[in-house]
Amino acid sequence: MPQRAQTYLLAISGSLRARSSNAELLRALRLLAAPRFEVRLYEGLGELPHFNPDLDGDGAVLPQPVAAFRQSVDGAAALVISSPEYAHGVPGALKNALDWLVSGPEIIYKPISLLNASPRSTHAQAALAETLRTMSTVLVDEACIALPISGRALDADAIVKDDALRTQLEAALSALAAATPAYFERRVELFGEP
Repeated sequence: MPQRAQTYLLAISGSLRARSSNAELLRALRLLAAPRFEVRLYEGLGELPHFNPDLDGDGAVLPQPVAAFRQSVDGAAALVISSPEYAHGVPGALKNALDWLVSGPEIIYKPISLLNASPRSTHAQAALAETLRTMSTVLVDEACIALPISGRALDADAIVKDDALRTQLEAALSALAAATPAYFERRVELFGEP
């Protein structure tokens, strides 16, 4: 595991659409977090190759996009994931990204916030939570929220200007920030100094 301080929140949208509700929700979170927290939006989801265990075993050289993704996850203090639901499931691109993290230590004990831009989309959220728990991450319940964004054509600025949405996002961000130090200590115990 690379030796570096974990100082930012990594935000991952499960949608490949450039202006998806989920991406706008994460952009709004970034606006609300500054300057207290740095939120980095992960933009490489569509660049990751299909998961192949043969490329992830001992002696294998990881594809460059996978190595960069793992490095981003490893350096993050916590993750924020906002994902749409496709056919009652997690989008393939997001599941593929998570599959690339299964065999490494980068995501273990990471605090995670799950944002949902459509409160009606409950199947993917539940499946995503189950996958992440299986991967030994820590879902911060108070930071896992559903917001009525989908279908309203709101961009990040409009989300931040909406009092109800902003209040809920700020509460989720605060809950994630409060949970992060305890899990950071668990990771140090497990993997050594960051």
